Amino acid sequence: MRPQCSRGLILSYPPSFALPEGLYTVRLWLVRHGETEANVAGLYSGHAPTPLTARGQRQAQTLGSLLQAVPFARVLCSALERTQHTADLLLGSREIPRQIVPELNEMFFGDWEMRHHRDLQHEDAENYAAWCADWQHAAPTHGEDFPSFSRRIAAFAAQLPHYAHLDHLLIVGHKGALSLLMTTLMKLPAQAMWHFPIEHGAWSALDLHSDFVTLRVLNSQAVWAGEEEFRADH
Repeated sequence: MRPQCSRGLILSYPPSFALPEGLYTVRLWLVRHGETEANVAGLYSGHAPTPLTARGQRQAQTLGSLLQAVPFARVLCSALERTQHTADLLLGSREIPRQIVPELNEMFFGDWEMRHHRDLQHEDAENYAAWCADWQHAAPTHGEDFPSFSRRIAAFAAQLPHYAHLDHLLIVGHKGALSLLMTTLMKLPAQAMWHFPIEHGAWSALDLHSDFVTLRVLNSQAVWAGEEEFRADH
């Protein structure tokens, strides 16, 4: 039986940027793209194209039902097809302005794109071992290092005040990018992103207030029935 509401964990932090004066709240709804063929195969898929599986398509459609009552004002997607396909399926016939944001792309794995870690341990052993030992500084061969990835996500976060006039903003992205976005907004260290894994087929919500950021829900598969769901415990 499908749950009818979700009251997630409530964590509040000072924001990592200044929101416009007088703004009370902008709600960010975070959704990861549906399951892909690369996910199933266990391959690194940063920028490489990989289609949604049948299960991934169902995940996106189900999220559309769960979030049907949310009055999204705009949808932001990465430049990668799997997020845009997810948004298509999630929104269905809803006519909501969409914006493609390349800064939301997943980390680029360079020569490791669409390859399995077992193969890399033999075929690019030295570089792969270095990256596993120090992922915050080493880079995938001919790929994007974490500082560059982090700066890209921070650049997107810094643009969020431009959406201050929108009450509900849907962001369809990737596990790494969305997890890092959360930690960036909440001024947490980069390694904290592993504590906020964004799962397939689930939605998360953050509120950006004028002086703090609140993580309201993480990885819910519940129906959002209205604002009273967030107020029920307070």
